[in-house]
Amino acid sequence: MTALRWGILATGGIAHAFTSDLRTAGLTVTAVGSRRLEAAQAFAEQYAIPSAYGSYEELVAAPDVDIVYIATPHSHHRDNALLALENGTHVLIEKPLTLDAAQAAEIRDAAAARGLLAMEAMWTRYLPHMVRLRELLASGAIGEVRALSADHTQNLPTDPTHRLNALELGGGALLDLGIYPISFAWDVLGRPTAVSALGRLGDTGADTEAAISLVHGSGAVSSLLTSMRGAGANVAQIIGTEGRIVIDSVWYTPTSFRVHDRDGAVREEFHSEVDGRGMQYQALHAEQLIREGRTDSELLGMDESVAIMGTLDEIRAQLGVVYPQS
Repeated sequence: MTALRWGILATGGIAHAFTSDLRTAGLTVTAVGSRRLEAAQAFAEQYAIPSAYGSYEELVAAPDVDIVYIATPHSHHRDNALLALENGTHVLIEKPLTLDAAQAAEIRDAAAARGLLAMEAMWTRYLPHMVRLRELLASGAIGEVRALSADHTQNLPTDPTHRLNALELGGGALLDLGIYPISFAWDVLGRPTAVSALGRLGDTGADTEAAISLVHGSGAVSSLLTSMRGAGANVAQIIGTEGRIVIDSVWYTPTSFRVHDRDGAVREEFHSEVDGRGMQYQALHAEQLIREGRTDSELLGMDESVAIMGTLDEIRAQLGVVYPQS
């Protein structure tokens, strides 16, 4: 068990997945908060959490909570994160960080002003296969990286009242699914210098598909695809002058990859061995930062999270998606 005490804000599906992985890793979860006390109590009973609160305000002010995981829909992330930060509590915020870059900057600035950790829960970045992948790229294992491709495609609910299709909740494929390949392209190739996107909107005005092309500072290109109306291969590859890395399905979860040389021969294989879903690695990283007195992550700092939201803003503008409150 660790000295850092986690509070879980909201009790939806992602909160269950995260809390289960925290328990698997032996991390300390002391409290959960919901807008309904009954929901918080049921969640607390399921995961043997000592304290359950019937409001987010009570949770973030609780004396037995050091860091809060924000598990609400992303339309509420800004307000929930600011609530915690204003109460002196660190925050790990489920991806996407917010609805747009302006909201993300508010969280960044509030955390910096108070000397607190705010971190986007882009859990893929912290998985073992991604750690090894970055080591290989840094060593020049495939030479100069010239191109990257990745998709995140699923069959998701078509009900127009579902949050995934509701514009007021930030619905659409881009923020729920597309952020994965976009953040991956940022991680491998850095800030894009040019963004081009084409897509399709559903009946509610939320995006259902998008094909995205990015040009990065080195001149490398990335080709990214997202859809919430059909499930594809969900694989990724990084292409360099001396070879390529092919990441198996589902590339953004614990999986395997192969390093091929320029003739196609396999030079390395990596297979993930992870307990649970793998969401504990981001929590372990957050705990390490706080123990060391640091308030920003070198793997995904808040400046980068804000800038990624800016890329999403540009894509959304090209697609013609408009959130009522953004």
